[in-house]
Amino acid sequence: MTQVGSERIARMRAQLTAALTPAELEIIDDSHLHAGHTGARDGRGHYTVRITASGFSGLRPLQRHQLVYKALAEMMQTDIHALAIVALAPNELR
Repeated sequence: MTQVGSERIARMRAQLTAALTPAELEIIDDSHLHAGHTGARDGRGHYTVRITASGFSGLRPLQRHQLVYKALAEMMQTDIHALAIVALAPNELR
């Protein structure tokens, strides 16, 4: 992973932690799988976020994804081209 990728993941982790207080959080940089892809040419990355947070309890998947996108809103404009999300409540199996 590049230094830029590491810095982005650190920023993503900080923003998601501040907004959602996750019990578990995994961020994977998938950018290398998209080399040459149109969205990759502008330098923005592709990521997978796997997050478990009590704030997701009782929410539909779309609402959970909206919370993740809201937490990363600025980075979605500048650093993230694509984001795959697995968002679970603590009582759900991973």
